[in-house]
Amino acid sequence: MRIKKIELKNFKRFTDITITDIPETSKLVLIIGSNGSGKSSLFDAFDWLSKGIFKSSPNGNQHIYYRKNQIIQSTIQIDFSDGQRIIKNSELDFREGKELVKKFIGRSSIRIVPQISNNSNLDNVSTDSDGPATYIENDTKFINDVFLYINNINKALRDPVFKGEQADTLQIFKAFIDPLNISLLKIFGGDEKTTIQIAEFEDATPNKTAKLIFKKGSSKINYDLLSHGEKQVVILLINFIVRKEYYEDAIIFIDEMDNHLNTALQYNLLEEIVTRWIPDTAQLWTATHALGFIDYAQKNEQASIVDFNLLNFDVKQELTIQPKDKVDVYEIAIPKTMIASILSGYKLVMVENKNAEHFNAALGRDGYLFLPANNNREVFLTVKQDGDKFGLRDRDYLRDDEIAKIKVQIPKLKILDYYTFENYIYHPDNIAELIPGFDTDNYIADIIRQKKEKLIAIVSEIGISRLHYIEFKDCIKDDGKLDAITDALESDKLEIFYSFFNMKKHYNKIYLSKFNLSIADLSQTNWFKKQILSILNR
Repeated sequence: MRIKKIELKNFKRFTDITITDIPETSKLVLIIGSNGSGKSSLFDAFDWLSKGIFKSSPNGNQHIYYRKNQIIQSTIQIDFSDGQRIIKNSELDFREGKELVKKFIGRSSIRIVPQISNNSNLDNVSTDSDGPATYIENDTKFINDVFLYINNINKALRDPVFKGEQADTLQIFKAFIDPLNISLLKIFGGDEKTTIQIAEFEDATPNKTAKLIFKKGSSKINYDLLSHGEKQVVILLINFIVRKEYYEDAIIFIDEMDNHLNTALQYNLLEEIVTRWIPDTAQLWTATHALGFIDYAQKNEQASIVDFNLLNFDVKQELTIQPKDKVDVYEIAIPKTMIASILSGYKLVMVENKNAEHFNAALGRDGYLFLPANNNREVFLTVKQDGDKFGLRDRDYLRDDEIAKIKVQIPKLKILDYYTFENYIYHPDNIAELIPGFDTDNYIADIIRQKKEKLIAIVSEIGISRLHYIEFKDCIKDDGKLDAITDALESDKLEIFYSFFNMKKHYNKIYLSKFNLSIADLSQTNWFKKQILSILNR
């Protein structure tokens, strides 16, 4: 189920607002805006569809909470991508789509339950009636979610006993425990020593509440003692685990999922929920003014952003989704003046893919700030159009003379000496700095062996790869001469062929697996730092 268009009239702060042209591909719709811009009011509209009117005035008038003008009825119309429609107003109730509203499932922004209590009521789960009455109220679904989580595990363990069978503990682990722990690692980063992992639970009794126990390294931590950020993530993830059957073909709306999370975790949380926990048949709506959420939605083709900021809702408004190339959406989270202040004194360098985090970790204290680009084309265009930024792109299959010509035309575009970022990470000298006594000769021999095995395939891809280099279309001419590249690849001298040998794609790193080296470790060496600085300072 995917929403295509929403019309709200005389609903809370909205006089007449339409959100239209939402692509069918939008698995995520992100509503952005400053505090008080009406984001939660939209979610109240969703909730009004599915649950009716809950708020009453002292004189018993149930319409007063939702009506902006008390003498005019409120109206909501939602059109879906498959042609279905919902129409509801405060006088005539539903004119169309009454059954469709059962697919709306929401949560308010006030979700943190400080302590687990025994006040569960599982009868309300299937109808989603255990949620808040409106989106300014507490959401205590987590209490039911905890009891569902524990009950489901207990049931899976007990049922086989009464059939004379053995419980499939591995399957229970895969269904209830492993998914939660995997998501916790992806969101918080780190490993099992530094990130919380579910370790055990305790059933409720008449004298004590149920418990969820987590571990972090050698410590065991009751849910009650987790930080607010950790609780936020646990509350969301367990909800998706225990109620996943209800999220198929649904409109899921969750207000401000980013509460209590830093920017990096905001991005990770939204990415994990959209890619892992929202079914492909469903659509997630969430509201935010958080940088990490905006950044994820702006970069993801299955996400759309709608901007509520600084709108006059006393007049008719028609909103469409924000273009992917519009950077103004970031100003909700961080104003331009603040960006300028933060970045003052840094040299800004665009780099390819997700390598920015590793470059920043290595060189962030040397006056450089590395910014991610999707590919070498984006690096090139950014540097060409923005004279304040530098670019650092992979060498790929560029010859020395071509690199020299590019440098003359675009001095701020820096090009690696080796084929790709990974060539520096896995260079023998870089690894030797971390591993005393490392056998570089055997390692180089392994690289040469694999290079020879794949040489024909490598040579055959050179011409095709070079067709896509924007430098040949916008900077210098491709003369088609490949002899210097193929001759270098045929050499068995590391510093000759290594410039054109793709260590990311063509080298199987089984030889290195026994050393358990991470890219994060390998990007922290003095050798790596020296090599990159020498390129940037040329």
